[in-house]
Amino acid sequence: MKKDIRSRIYDLSKGISLIEILVVITVFAILAILATRGIYLTLHGGRKSEATTNVRENLDYSVAVMERRLRNAKSATCASATRVDYQDKDFKSTYFSCESVGTDGYIASDSARITSEDVSITSCTFTCSAEGGGVPSSVSVSVTGKDKNTQGAGSATVTVSTRIFLRNY
Repeated sequence: MKKDIRSRIYDLSKGISLIEILVVITVFAILAILATRGIYLTLHGGRKSEATTNVRENLDYSVAVMERRLRNAKSATCASATRVDYQDKDFKSTYFSCESVGTDGYIASDSARITSEDVSITSCTFTCSAEGGGVPSSVSVSVTGKDKNTQGAGSATVTVSTRIFLRNY
């Protein structure tokens, strides 16, 4: 009996082999890689979601400003695909335009910028249609923007489109 206990103690004091240490290190390395990858994907998704929300809110605000002013306009004409001229209810002539589309694009009202510095307009079109058959004149607006602060797979691109009918006074 005593010999049996001594032999077991002796076996434990031999230590662990190099192969056993390498197996344990490999298992922990694989677990660390999986955990790091999961954290990275979570943070990456959060940043993309935040950027998409920022772009969407900015484009929605810009289109809402255009919609409010054009709906109450006396008349509207599309000077080009990237500019719409209108006359407000007080007969003041003004316009909305898409400036520098594609590079560092933004939407301007007269000369004032109505989109954020953090958002770049990549595509912008205005299409006017004349009234007829009881249907009021309308302006179709389509705007695509992206976040300037994110690159690659994390970049956020949003498109907003609407059709605005002018009120008849």
